[in-house]
Amino acid sequence: MDSLRALNVFVHAAEAGSFVGAAQRLGVSPSAVGKAIARLEERLGARLFNRSTRSLALTAEGGLLLERCRRIFAEVDAATRDMSLSQDTPRGRLRVSLPLAGMLLMPTLSAFMRTYPEIMLELDFTDRIVDVIEEGFDAVVRTGEVSDSRLMTRMLGAFEHRVVGSPGYFERFGRPETPEDLSGHACLQHRFPSTGKFERWPLYRGETFVGNDLPSTLSASTLEPLIYLAEQGQGLTCVPLFTVRRQLASGELEPVLTSFMKSTGKLRIVWPSSRHPTPKVRAFVDFVAAELLVTERAGPVSATSQVSA
Repeated sequence: MDSLRALNVFVHAAEAGSFVGAAQRLGVSPSAVGKAIARLEERLGARLFNRSTRSLALTAEGGLLLERCRRIFAEVDAATRDMSLSQDTPRGRLRVSLPLAGMLLMPTLSAFMRTYPEIMLELDFTDRIVDVIEEGFDAVVRTGEVSDSRLMTRMLGAFEHRVVGSPGYFERFGRPETPEDLSGHACLQHRFPSTGKFERWPLYRGETFVGNDLPSTLSASTLEPLIYLAEQGQGLTCVPLFTVRRQLASGELEPVLTSFMKSTGKLRIVWPSSRHPTPKVRAFVDFVAAELLVTERAGPVSATSQVSA
């Protein structure tokens, strides 16, 4: 900061053509200007002005420094103006990480783009655990809990899973009445790409988990093909309820074993902790929290903000 102040004094002196003129502009004494210039010259090891009793002229080194200082201060002014404007209008690049099932959230993201046309979304779809800070994400949408003190988090809502199949499939193979009946059905399973393990179907009898050892007719690392194949009558799949709400409403898919489903997941949005989040991040968090439908009820979820533990 001392260097910037000294450079500012130098620019005023060069533009005013005298220490007296610079002092008047800065509201200090001419001697203070002279001392600041002397200290700057000593630090740089170069003479910046040729002085006489009647004139003050830049040396070659002084002229070069003045040109660079003008560029530096112009950039500072531009950055200040941009930051000031950004407090009013959310704008700029917004880097967001979403789970692979995030493709099913595209209607919400499309609505966000229409609402905030000056924000350029950069979307990264992955089910691996990303480092929000180190990888430079502005926001991350994920299921589960968050335990990073560097992050802020907002729960978008709770969601349940459903085992679903098409009416045509049930006509040909019947409906499973108990979880054990699934051993005789085609099960379309979601495999986590990060671990290679199947996602559990949250089937319980009382407090006892009974979703073990299900057959796997097909597995996929994303939910979209599982939903599509279930629509085509190729088998049963277990997916978050919000991903198949449209198909359930239209009758393309029907739920089974609902009384055995116990799991309730949580969908969260997290972003780097800051006392003053940028307008683009705040706009995204507030918009998604208000608009994303993630519960079994039709309508937006209520959201609460909290700092993660």
